[in-house]
Amino acid sequence: MEKLLVHGGSRLKGTVTISGSKNSSLPIMAATLLTREKCVIRKVPDLSDTNYMVRILATLGADVERASGNVITSAENVSHQAPYDLVRKMRASVCVLGPLVGRLRQALVSLPGGCVIGDRPIDLHLRGLEALGARVEVKGGDVSVHAAEGLRGAEVNMRGKHGSTVLGTGNIMMAAVLAKGQTIIEGAAVEPEVSDLAAFLNAMGAKVQGAGTRTIVIEGVDELGGAEHVVIPDRIEAGTFLVAGALAGDDVTLENVCSSHMGELINFLRQSGHPVNELPGDRLHISSGQDVRGNDLVTGPYPEFATDMQAQVCALCATTPGISVVTETVFPQRFMHVPELNRMGANIRMEDSTAIIRGVERLSAAPVMASDLRASAALVVAGLAAEGTTEVNRLYHIDRGYENIDDKLHRIGARVERVSQ
Repeated sequence: MEKLLVHGGSRLKGTVTISGSKNSSLPIMAATLLTREKCVIRKVPDLSDTNYMVRILATLGADVERASGNVITSAENVSHQAPYDLVRKMRASVCVLGPLVGRLRQALVSLPGGCVIGDRPIDLHLRGLEALGARVEVKGGDVSVHAAEGLRGAEVNMRGKHGSTVLGTGNIMMAAVLAKGQTIIEGAAVEPEVSDLAAFLNAMGAKVQGAGTRTIVIEGVDELGGAEHVVIPDRIEAGTFLVAGALAGDDVTLENVCSSHMGELINFLRQSGHPVNELPGDRLHISSGQDVRGNDLVTGPYPEFATDMQAQVCALCATTPGISVVTETVFPQRFMHVPELNRMGANIRMEDSTAIIRGVERLSAAPVMASDLRASAALVVAGLAAEGTTEVNRLYHIDRGYENIDDKLHRIGARVERVSQ
């Protein structure tokens, strides 16, 4: 097991290139199961999650090559069974359900694992498949889906208790592209990753309209062909480096970003006193503000403030003068980073799903434990500005969603070391 040593006190300066989106790459890779023909996906980040997806595709029978950010697949003969030993390691592996049922009319997929940030059920995925005419059974830790006569178009509502589901919307899109007739997805997730998946499906010959809105209309086709696609930039990785630049940056530039995907975060940083400037060529520039102040935010479904940026912003607010109030509405239990930040000297008090943060002058390094992907990023960011050396344990969490984060931090002047325990 590895840990990251973060030596605080360095001022960040330089340029970092943002990788392709993890949350786009995973369903797009799964969508290659919909065709027998060759598909080429570019700018796929080298992460443990994408590596698991490569292994899942190969186990299902696809030929998969990976090199220099490209994933090349050919899924001529595909099995309908996704094994537990791989699926349990990554929640997003559930997105193979839609393509398998759409193409093979059946799927047997183990219930997925993944983050420990509260209950993240897949009931909306299964309800959507049932609406398309599939028979769904959950037994012995497996999801069994059958559609002997093929799927048929229908109206599907994907809105749940905490908003729309991104993975669920993607799963139903992938199932519906080969269904008979028209499918209308109401309450669809509007995240950029949904639009990216739709762009890939359309490149394969699907007929998907309305992605990026609450209503997606899909006309089923008989078959799909191969396609090439470039994955969009990862807005959460970009946001994490923006927060690092706000906390400890003198002159930080991000390349390969889509600023329109990060509007709420950019507004929050500017309102907090940190200058964020858009530059030509898909670039953003940030440095620590001179007159910063506490700020409030409430997370919500896109285009509201991203829950995946909540932990990192808590780390920023920990040393921001004044009081900041952070309310989590998507995953109310997603505050496992708070006790660890308090171990470093932060002053954060919880009231139900709201963190009340009184900024302190500085944080002190301490051994801390990462509990999930974004919490681990928050602890790394906090360590950049802490006095001393912060030990971030359970580094495997951060490797799920950040490509070569230690190398990228080195490039902008941070002093970090990856060591074995």
